[in-house]
Amino acid sequence: MTVHLGEFIQSLFEVPSLLIIVILMLGVILVNGWTDAPNAIATMVSTRSLSVGKSILLAAVFNFLGVFLMTIINASVAGTIANMVDFAGDTYSSIIALSAALFAIILWATAAWFFGIPTSESHALIAGVSGAAIALQGGINGINSSEWIKVIYGLFFSTTLGFGLGYLFTKIIQVLFQGVSRQKSEKFFKNGQIGAGAGMAFMHGAQDGQKFMGIFMLAIFLGQGRGDISDFIIPIWMMVLCSLMMAIGTSIGGYKIIKTVGIDMVKMEKYQGFSADMAGAFSLLLSSLLGLPVSTTHTKTTAIIGVGVANKASSVNWSTVKEMIFAWILTFPGCGIVGYLMALLFMKIF
Repeated sequence: MTVHLGEFIQSLFEVPSLLIIVILMLGVILVNGWTDAPNAIATMVSTRSLSVGKSILLAAVFNFLGVFLMTIINASVAGTIANMVDFAGDTYSSIIALSAALFAIILWATAAWFFGIPTSESHALIAGVSGAAIALQGGINGINSSEWIKVIYGLFFSTTLGFGLGYLFTKIIQVLFQGVSRQKSEKFFKNGQIGAGAGMAFMHGAQDGQKFMGIFMLAIFLGQGRGDISDFIIPIWMMVLCSLMMAIGTSIGGYKIIKTVGIDMVKMEKYQGFSADMAGAFSLLLSSLLGLPVSTTHTKTTAIIGVGVANKASSVNWSTVKEMIFAWILTFPGCGIVGYLMALLFMKIF
């Protein structure tokens, strides 16, 4: 089942509450653009392989390609996110609860961006929507545990693999290029990092794009009075819209996150940036093919840490790492509670 563009526009006029939730949904995707998308291009900018403007353009193009191609190949991440929670029942109350969740996610992510902390917008989405579903259903039965457990699997899988591959790729490159002149290796890795950065942007679209489109589809079905849809096809117009909003978000406020991830955490050379991007992209690819919803932020930052440790542990700014980990730990309970409380408040007011 899918939603055609004409049908979607007609629904906006017929159901005013759907218009509100779509605006909030686009706001969440915009915030993802300035909090999560910059991770994909942070190393490219920090090693001066590509300018900020060109990096953002590259991210926009490959975000869309990732959304489009990976959704055709395997859309299971979107299905997992949409079916992870139970918003069935009174569709009006469901829309109010989902609107509250999206509002809570925007608040959480904006606060993180203000302080330059690269929190996971993916996990904020999952936590906020889960909290709202619990409030809506009046208990833990608002959560589909068989789908939600995939989030936990993805968390450990992506962070462990990201760190391990970042470390391994760096060591391999150091051995292979030991006798190569710095001038030749710099040129090679400058071009290589642009390609690897494009791969990271592609996989960001593949992972995060599907998560947000899964909730987007759920919102539309609720607005049409259909709260029990579990199988759907994501339309191309939605892929284009989500990719565009991510690109706008990255261009508006991405530099704070780029600075934290690509500059403050580890001072990298071009071969190290290449290693981090390759490790992150490969980890995200495996996660997507396995249908695991993972955090691009966690995956990329742990890959960068692995790269830093491969050189020497002291090259990592551990105080910045501690701040990020603390924010990561707070995201699930914090955004979940905010989503829960906002849903209760919204349902009482509206």
